[in-house]
Amino acid sequence: MRIYIFLLIFLVFPVTVFAQNGYVEVTAPGNHLLKLAVDAPVSFDATPNPVSAREISDVLVFDINMSGIAAAEGRDQLPPQSVTTLADTDLNPWKNGGYDLLIRSAYSIKGEELTVELRLFDVQNSNLMVAKRYLGRTGELRRFVHTFADEVLLDITGTKGCFTSRIAYVTAQSGNKEIAVMDWDGHIPLPLTKNGSINMNPDFAPDGREIIFTSYKRGNPDLYRRALSNTAEIPLSSRNGLNITGTWSPDGGKIALALSKDGDAEIYTIAKDGTNPIRLTISQALEVYPAWSPDGKQIAFVSDRLGKPQIFIMDADGGNVRRLTTSGSYNVNPRWSPKGDRIAYTRSMGGFQIFTIRADGSGDTQLTSEGNNENPSWSPDGRFITFSSKRGNGQGLYVMRADGSGQTRVSQGKGSYSQPAWSRN
Repeated sequence: MRIYIFLLIFLVFPVTVFAQNGYVEVTAPGNHLLKLAVDAPVSFDATPNPVSAREISDVLVFDINMSGIAAAEGRDQLPPQSVTTLADTDLNPWKNGGYDLLIRSAYSIKGEELTVELRLFDVQNSNLMVAKRYLGRTGELRRFVHTFADEVLLDITGTKGCFTSRIAYVTAQSGNKEIAVMDWDGHIPLPLTKNGSINMNPDFAPDGREIIFTSYKRGNPDLYRRALSNTAEIPLSSRNGLNITGTWSPDGGKIALALSKDGDAEIYTIAKDGTNPIRLTISQALEVYPAWSPDGKQIAFVSDRLGKPQIFIMDADGGNVRRLTTSGSYNVNPRWSPKGDRIAYTRSMGGFQIFTIRADGSGDTQLTSEGNNENPSWSPDGRFITFSSKRGNGQGLYVMRADGSGQTRVSQGKGSYSQPAWSRN
């Protein structure tokens, strides 16, 4: 039984609208969404670039629609207006069309130099809400537009969006299990490891500049650290046996992980340089997959001390252990919301499904029901959860809102994708 459980855990899981205090408040979002138009981007240049214009519009529509705060749609100019007068846009046609919000944009491409200007208007109150201009290189187009979408959410809700964040994941496209990163919407994938081995369980450092992961590249499942800016893979924990499911503490000073150097896998912490191992759990059970609370004071983890894998919570020093999940006979992959209010996890119930639960064990809620779904990870603002799912079109990475709505595949291309980890900034 112990071997069976280990293999499964280790291998398988690897609106009413009104203005107030500068914000647009949305009540009862399930009943009414803001209606937002994304006007066709126009060019500062004599010769427009239809591909870039389409990309600007597509990114804005995708980001805003996924946010759940508005129903965004791309529109041709209504009516056509001069590119030099974005700030003086006539909002009456949009108001007559029933829109609450409007985004207009303009761009210029000269060689590799890129300028993008975007503006958000409150149509009903005839106000300019956000105006930004971005200067850079052509390869930064998507990042600029994601950045503006972050600002849109900040102005509307008071909380900045997460659209410039990234997701690390495991891909088998090369035939091996390698680590890669991508933008939150699946675009601009960047391979990281290329060691031809099994690499798994990536986790971002709090500053988003590096990851830790487990690799078999030297035969043993060892923990490595790697900056996104270079190719050096630095061993952090090469202790005898397992060095798996590593995760950074919120302050970046420690790493929690599962080590089996003394027998069964137990939860330890190590310093960020791999030194000073401190054992937190003491039992005859298999204990893996630690997950820090956002304040760093607690750690959720998986244990089969009751015979089947369940999720427990303990203080960060290993004390005050208590059981979290009481429903279902197989619960794994805990990940704490950055808001600290809920923990996402995977439950086996014929297939694997994603649930969330409060830290006191109440409010146990199923989010997915289609296919097999594993390894949930929260966006840095707590609005979304990414997860891997095996559905009719193969195993890919999906993103959904924190309530389970809007489930959308974001990984692109063939091959399997698994074990996503969202950056924390």
